[in-house]
Parts: sequence; C-alpha cells; structure tokens
Amino acid sequence: MTRLLLLIFALATLATAAQAAEIKGRARVIDGDTLWVGKIKIRLNGIDAPERGKARYRAATQALQKLVAGKIVVCHLNGDKTYDRYVGICYVGEHDLAASVIATGNALDCARYSGGRYRKFETKDARRYIRQAPYC
Repeated sequence: MTRLLLLIFALATLATAAQAAEIKGRARVIDGDTLWVGKIKIRLNGIDAPERGKARYRAATQALQKLVAGKIVVCHLNGDKTYDRYVGICYVGEHDLAASVIATGNALDCARYSGGRYRKFETKDARRYIRQAPYC
C-alpha cells in the first residue's frame, strides 16, 4: 500500500511539474509545431503549421529540426494541454521557435492562441499557400 501511495504521489508531482513549468533539454521534432523535450511532448503555442499530407508539411518539420539540431531548447509551459501535448513557448537561446518557423514561410500565426504576436513574421507566400486551420 505504501508503495502504491508513493507511486501515485510521484506521478502526480511529475504531471504537475510539466503543466506550468520550464522544461529544458535537447529536442526531437515530430512536426512543424510539435516536439519532445525529454519525455514531455510539447505543442508550440500560437503557431499553425501544416499537418501531414498538406503543402509545406515537410518544409515546416525540417525548419524546426534545423532550428533545434544539437541545441538546448527551453520551453515555458502554460499549463494547457491539447490532445496528448503540453502547450508552451519554446526557445533556443533568445529565438522563439514558433516565430522562427513562421518566418521561414512554412507556418502561420494562430491568433486565437497567440494574440497575434506572430503575425508580423508571416510571409506572403505562406499566407497564399498554407490553408489556415479553422480553430485559429
């Protein structure tokens, strides 16, 4: 019984720490707006990157891979969770990864969640060729 209580406490502590915390480490990219940092799956807040099978999906994924390759990523999680991903703003040094992917022309600002802070980084080509998700 004691072991079970300790296990429950440990899992609750880990979940709480990931909800609104700073996570730091090397990243593994899943797609243009999702990455793993350690054992935490993170959705970049405020970015609308193309989904698998859509135009520029591969370019967005590769842009994020290039930005994080061999570098330490720091993510500030906001406590929200979407599907199986924690939501946060992630940086390499002082570079916001969402802003950087958008600036490559391979993603759009998702104003509903960003408050429009990434709009200035959008390119004309991205606005023309990437279909904005309806939830943005």
